[in-house]
Amino acid sequence: MNTLKIAIQKSGRLSEKSLELLRDCGIKFPDFKSKLKNTADNFPLEILFLRDDDIPKYVENGIVDIGIIGENEVKEQLRDVTLVRRLGFAKCRLSLAIPREQIYNGNGFFNAKKIATSYPNIVRSYFEDRGVKPEIVEISGSVEIAPSIGLADAVADLVSSGSTLMHNGLAEVEEILRSEAVIIANPALTEQTSSILDSFLFRIQAVMNSRENKYILLNAPNVAIPSITKLLPGMKSPTILPLAEAGWSSIHSVVKESAFWEIIDELKKLGAEGILVIRIEKMVF
Repeated sequence: MNTLKIAIQKSGRLSEKSLELLRDCGIKFPDFKSKLKNTADNFPLEILFLRDDDIPKYVENGIVDIGIIGENEVKEQLRDVTLVRRLGFAKCRLSLAIPREQIYNGNGFFNAKKIATSYPNIVRSYFEDRGVKPEIVEISGSVEIAPSIGLADAVADLVSSGSTLMHNGLAEVEEILRSEAVIIANPALTEQTSSILDSFLFRIQAVMNSRENKYILLNAPNVAIPSITKLLPGMKSPTILPLAEAGWSSIHSVVKESAFWEIIDELKKLGAEGILVIRIEKMVF
């Protein structure tokens, strides 16, 4: 039987989130943390656990069909792979940072300066586009200490909260790129493997839809229904059911997580009561 081979980072937050996504997609597999290969019980999927910087190479060479990896790693390695889906987690940014006591006056600051980074290709391309010529010092791990030990004048490093930079006396001055977890694929997948990938992506989309939306139930006076349905269009239209109390109805719909609090305030102004908001497990359009 044909299977889809996927590479996942073998440890760390990206690994945990990737496995959580598989489970949310209804894919079951043994929880063998010490194994470097695993097979799903109820979906044609084989999981390989690899170092994150090895995943693009394995996908390009066809050792695995797809991989979940940070977009920053994809852009750095310049491998022949196809980005097929952004996943919305493991978000971060690659930024330039300098010692806090330095005065920053724009990209020209970095001319002839030494910049320590684990992403030399991305950083080099960034400055070439701006006509700036720094000296790039490639290092792996503990990039943020480079200025304090005299190895470099500045750093280009991944940033989530910025606390690590702050603790090392650095200030973030420019954002080079934004990154998140993505699915990459070998561009020469067979028809059968592509079909399995499509099924996998369909499940992921259902999970992503559920994370971005909430199911909402409320009671409202009938006179407010036209205004409320404009606020809550739902997937097609709201479900409206009459209550035992005359002149009132129960309205069921779906609301975007990002607009939830603004909509709740408007609903209350229109007389809505007993508002319930429920997490959606899966959502298929």
